[in-house]
Amino acid sequence: MALFRTSFFSACHQRLVRANVLLPSDSPLPPGAARDWGPYKTLYLLHGYTGNCESWLTNSFVRRMAMQFNIAVVMPDGFNGFYVDQPKSGILGSEFIGKELVEFTRRTFPLSGKREDTLLAGLSMGGYGALYNGLRYGSVFGHSIALSTPVKVLRYESEHEPKDIGREFARGYFEALHGNLSNVNETDRNIALHAKQVFETGQPVTNLYIACGYNDSLVPENRELHENLCDIGFPHVYEEGPGTHDWPFFNDYLYKGLVSALGEPELAPHPFWVEKTDYVI
Repeated sequence: MALFRTSFFSACHQRLVRANVLLPSDSPLPPGAARDWGPYKTLYLLHGYTGNCESWLTNSFVRRMAMQFNIAVVMPDGFNGFYVDQPKSGILGSEFIGKELVEFTRRTFPLSGKREDTLLAGLSMGGYGALYNGLRYGSVFGHSIALSTPVKVLRYESEHEPKDIGREFARGYFEALHGNLSNVNETDRNIALHAKQVFETGQPVTNLYIACGYNDSLVPENRELHENLCDIGFPHVYEEGPGTHDWPFFNDYLYKGLVSALGEPELAPHPFWVEKTDYVI
């Protein structure tokens, strides 16, 4: 497994942006299999709020999964922008994911340019980014995996009483992300409405995989999204399982999401891949 730590100037973010890239170029092979030097199927993997491009490397088994599924994994910095274009600042967080990052990494690494070989996934804030950008860039991403997603666009009680999840989630934060909030739920920032618009206008439809833990406070809104997608006939897979908003759940269901998109991997975990932990996929 080769790890590349790279940075490049992003016109969308108006700054230097970091990204970590895993390539399974030295993965163990099944007996008799030939070495695949690419172009690799690619997973673009988004971190959560307050995270960065190191989050998945530090806390998950993503190296093992990259080898098992023989895929490249790209993990960019997303800052705290929910991976959307921000009208006030001019930051284009969505265009960065759906266009600039994909184009840069395909120029730089041996990655497949095929839609069916290109996956987008994320946890929490990154789950919203995976849903939103998977729908917006359905011609780029064939599969989207959204884990423990804060589906609701707005997450404050009133202008003066932000929820206990933090004062950073006061009204001004969402105005910076979305602009005018008076009708934001009538725009494509509303994931259910976005999916309906994509489906009914005949745009390319990404295969959605959505999962949330039974004990996660976000599970009611994920269930509601599942029901909304069922109502419009949008193809998707929805799963729940034991867990909260934590890394054991993210690990387990990223793996399940990859199986849903790519099928069971040919490689079983190699003894040298196994991290020193009692948690096993």
